[in-house]
Amino acid sequence: MTGYADDLTLAHLLADRADAVATARFRALDLRVESKPDLTPVSDADTAVEREIRALLAEHRPGDGLLGEEYGAKPDTDPGGRRWIVDPIDGTKNFVRGVPVWATLIALYDGDRPAVGVVSAPALGRRWWASAGAGAYAGPGPAAGERISVSAVGRIDDASFCYSSLTGWERAGRLDAMLDVMRASWRSRAYGDFYGYMLLAEGALDVMVEPELSLWDVAALVPIITEAGGTVTDLASRPAPAGAPGTESSVVATNGLLHIDILTRLDRPAER
Repeated sequence: MTGYADDLTLAHLLADRADAVATARFRALDLRVESKPDLTPVSDADTAVEREIRALLAEHRPGDGLLGEEYGAKPDTDPGGRRWIVDPIDGTKNFVRGVPVWATLIALYDGDRPAVGVVSAPALGRRWWASAGAGAYAGPGPAAGERISVSAVGRIDDASFCYSSLTGWERAGRLDAMLDVMRASWRSRAYGDFYGYMLLAEGALDVMVEPELSLWDVAALVPIITEAGGTVTDLASRPAPAGAPGTESSVVATNGLLHIDILTRLDRPAER
């Protein structure tokens, strides 16, 4: 095994354990849900999954850094070294309402290099994964995956355009630009969370954009999309995820062919 293959194998093990914990709590009648300071929900499943992943990483990769959405960074985490970045349940609002579109996101960054990404959505029976230089794959699990790639759509009027919501774009002062992109596109839908990005990586849609994401929301998505042939930046064309942990960044993910066009269209200032 070469490159990051051992780390990818470990990431699949982490995902297997996370799936078991989260699935046992999905649609549970005694599921406990609280509000975090930013008023977003957190369930007992979110915290249980992250604790399980942290315990496994402490056993298998004690020298690596770690950043998780629910419990923050290990005290000795070095942003310039190897660090695992975990969102225990992406799509918590879906999870607590019984909607099956949620996933555990697991990433390994080697310095600034997105080395490994695994997105596991057990309620959908689907997992996506990639490691640097080894391609992107999807399927029920690592024993039954097929290589995936982004689409070859090169015109906005042929493109399927995906976004999370419009309220964030309104706060960012780019709602008018967003609406223009939606009108110009062949089709627009708001799948949201991890799912739009994975559909992009599979070639089922062509663009996915969000105005404000945290590092753990996007870290696992980047290697999968880029290994599938796509491009991921922020609105300023900087490689995503941009910004330090605890800050939010915009994300523009495309099949690569549409990237400059989408960035240009979204750069139009709001009308006064």
